[in-house]
This record gives sequence, C-alpha cells and structure tokens, in this order.
Amino acid sequence: MPQEFLKEGGCANKELKERFEFRNILPEEADQAVFIEKICFPPNEACSETMMKERVAVASDLFLVAVDKKTGKLAGFLNGLSTNEASLRDEFFTDAGLYDPSGENIMVLGLDVLPEYRGQGLAKEIMSRYLNREREKGRKRVILTCLDAKVKMYEKMGFHNNGVSGSVWGGEQWYEMSCTLNT
Repeated sequence: MPQEFLKEGGCANKELKERFEFRNILPEEADQAVFIEKICFPPNEACSETMMKERVAVASDLFLVAVDKKTGKLAGFLNGLSTNEASLRDEFFTDAGLYDPSGENIMVLGLDVLPEYRGQGLAKEIMSRYLNREREKGRKRVILTCLDAKVKMYEKMGFHNNGVSGSVWGGEQWYEMSCTLNT
C-alpha cells in the first residue's frame, strides 16, 4: 500500500479533518445513504433501498461515513461486508446474510460521494481511513469491483487490478481490484 494509506489514524488532508467527521453510520442515517446511492450510481448498479437499510442494520461497523460538520448531513460513505471468501460475487450486493463479522476479507460494495463534495480528495480520504481501520482490525484484504474508468483511481489508492471480474452486476463489465492489508 502507498505510504499515505498507512498513516496511523492520520488524516492525509487537514482541511478534510476539520470539515468532516468520519465514523460508522448510525441507523437513522440509512435513508441518507439510500438517497446518496441513487445519486451516485445509475439504477442498474445502485443498491436498492431495502438492501441498503439491511446492510446498515446488519453491518453498520463496515460503513465509514463522512459527515459535513456544518450541515450534519452525510457527504459520502463507503460500505462493505466481511467474509472469508476471496472474490467478490454478485450475491454480496443482494444478500447481507453473507456478512461474517469475523471474516478476514472485506468486499467493498460502494464508495459514494455527493457531486458537490467531489474533487476535494474526500473519496481518497474515506478509503484511506477505511483501509487503515480494517488493517488495524487484522483484516487481510479489501476487494472491490469497478468499471474500467475507475481502475486508475483505485490503483492510486493502493489497489491492484486483478483483471476482469466474474461479476456481471447491473449488466456491466467490472474489474476486480484488491488491496492487501495484512499477510
């Protein structure tokens, strides 16, 4: 992983640390997460309202939200499920029951930042904090899928491109990316 992603709980960007609170999602913020997901992803790729609420209920500890301190609203978030599986399959998007709290790997199911907060390094900061938090918990790998246009972005965040994924979620061709946290 690049050094900037190994900082012990540090914020790579002081301005972001002052502007946002980073923490787990609260149950009452599930509706905000649903709203943001619908803005950030097209309908064929977005998590359903029911599934997002189920993820918040089952695995809130695997969400990391950025709360705008001025408004008290979510500006963005990352969510995933822990598992002992080594590859991200489509069922992770539709079955929160695959969550294994003691799983050694994390399947990232979405990184969402509202348009008005983009271009400021917020997605990178959320990912950096998430990777550090999960590394400290002893997780081994973080795995995600992304479209071709996002491969370079995730490579800059410390992910390795494993090639075309077996996932066909939303009728798209995805690339599986992984980041080793602990060996």
